[in-house]
Amino acid sequence: MKFISIGGITLHFDHRPAGRDRSHLVFINSLGTDLRIWNEVIGALGGSVATLAYDKRGHGLSDLGPTPYAIEDHVDDLLGLIDHLGIEDVVLCGLSVGGLIALGLASQRPEIVRGLILCDTAHKIGTADGWNSRIATVQKDGIAAIADAVMKLWFTPHFHAERKPELDGCRTMLARQSVAGYAATCAAIRDADYTRAAEAIAVPTLCIVGDQDGSTPPALVRSMARIIPGSQFEVIAGAGHIPCIEQPAMLVALITQFLARLPSE
Repeated sequence: MKFISIGGITLHFDHRPAGRDRSHLVFINSLGTDLRIWNEVIGALGGSVATLAYDKRGHGLSDLGPTPYAIEDHVDDLLGLIDHLGIEDVVLCGLSVGGLIALGLASQRPEIVRGLILCDTAHKIGTADGWNSRIATVQKDGIAAIADAVMKLWFTPHFHAERKPELDGCRTMLARQSVAGYAATCAAIRDADYTRAAEAIAVPTLCIVGDQDGSTPPALVRSMARIIPGSQFEVIAGAGHIPCIEQPAMLVALITQFLARLPSE
């Protein structure tokens, strides 16, 4: 396990260099998860590309830090980690709130971003009322109170029926997150609108969504793809909100194809 203090926040991360390749594929996980959701994807890449995954503040083994949060706080954490590791250019792969963080980083430091992979995310996610209701519930009753409902958004009925041990493990991962970190990140999502950042993207971008995503449905992700100049839109069949767990092979294929099409450094 690797840890680093960035701006007084201790972050847990997994850094896997690949030879002399200084370009990295950076994975940014979703609300209520930790870096382990990318294990199968990173493993399938087999060291063919340098990778970086990490736990956002308030998630996994990373510090809570002061609350409330803004997406910009998460962006600053990731930029600090990237700079500390001496990474010179990145392709960002952000899932859900990770997509907002990717958009924020690309807006703040466009010179280091070679491409964007935006998974099951959007430039604006949810409504203020919806996020406020979720925050109030978890603060009163804990994350376990919403865990079953969230699992229905994350995964397809087939996953629920056929992969129960994995479903139980994912539910436990969610329920064991910091309530304060989860609620603070909900508020950050609530307050974020990256429409202008999406419209200004000037690097190759791949927008991906599970066909049964209950959190950021295909129509929403398609609406983001339409405002990103020249973006590619792909739907993964048989997946909900977390394709890196439910359909990792399909996600890896899309990522590999996208990376192969990027202009040479």
